[in-house]
Amino acid sequence: MKAERNHPKYTVTPKAEAAILRGHPWVYDAEVLQTEGEAENGGLVDVVSKKGRYLGTGFLSERSRIRVRLISRNANDQFDAAFWRRKLQWAWEYRKSVMPPEDLDACRVIFGEADAFPGLTVDKFHDLLSVQVLSVGMERIQDLLLPALAEILRADGFPIRGVFLRNDAALREKEGLAQGKGWYPLDQKYNRRAVGQLARGKTVLDCFTHTGSFALNAAAGGAKHVTAVDVSASAVEMARANAERNGLSGVVDCVAANVFDLLPALEKEPKRYDFIILDPPAFTKSRKTVANAISGYKEINYRAMRLLPRGGYLATCSCSHFATEEKFVAMLHSAAKDAGVQLRQIEARQQSCDHPILWGVDETNYLKFYLFQVV
Repeated sequence: MKAERNHPKYTVTPKAEAAILRGHPWVYDAEVLQTEGEAENGGLVDVVSKKGRYLGTGFLSERSRIRVRLISRNANDQFDAAFWRRKLQWAWEYRKSVMPPEDLDACRVIFGEADAFPGLTVDKFHDLLSVQVLSVGMERIQDLLLPALAEILRADGFPIRGVFLRNDAALREKEGLAQGKGWYPLDQKYNRRAVGQLARGKTVLDCFTHTGSFALNAAAGGAKHVTAVDVSASAVEMARANAERNGLSGVVDCVAANVFDLLPALEKEPKRYDFIILDPPAFTKSRKTVANAISGYKEINYRAMRLLPRGGYLATCSCSHFATEEKFVAMLHSAAKDAGVQLRQIEARQQSCDHPILWGVDETNYLKFYLFQVV
């Protein structure tokens, strides 16, 4: 079916057509064969096949390799305020369906492409929204979207006091957007609870603690003692303040150190940790550096496995979708072999359900999380 609107038309390659039909919402610059009509950067264009078949409508990004980000594959959609409000309502209704009511106080409300809002992330922290905009199309309509979302939440008994725009990501520059100002990430919410349940009575080392989220959950779960480590002194100060704010200062020590230096140094000391948590930042954000990233993941996992006593516990994860589950699991097997230990898997988890994984869009499937006992 051909679109009946007046949007400019972008004809794309068969490769792009196949990807769209599989469900992927991106068209790359090299996949555009020809254009018809005057298009504005951040404006809407219709994407069609070489035979003129309508494939979808999306936002144009003239400065990005991702030239078009689809928002709909329905030729009858009208992209007015009612359309966007309906999509926002759908995203909120999904969270209400998959999450316990008490968890809606802090959750991800919009997860970019998985909710068909390409380049937009919205996290709800009680009465505040933390918003990141990474595409020029979303930037153009954010003044329409954010008040409408606040109104939807308000109508459901969640009054929103303010919006924090954390547009400090380098990816904005690829869209020709200025950087402008993080908060507690929500994708590990249920994984942190799992760590808290396992931490009771244990001496815990939380590596790459950032603002202390895993460390605090371990302490709140009844850990005997928690050492929270991060290379960033400012992150360590935030973790320390969060421990004080939650009445956990007596259990949590916060240390500024490079984990890659700390773990080998700890091997020279008597074993004192029976639970180690590895929650590093993404070691790779491109396919070109995957091998180096896997090497980094192996180093810290190998060191942690050697530090733990038999019967000790390991929580380990990766938040890079380029480090696929297959590669991550192979790395864990290799690290365990080199460390001379066997792993007994307790749980394999992913990102929380308010960060849905859209099949056909690999970029939405990024978090791997494992709990093991070393035997």
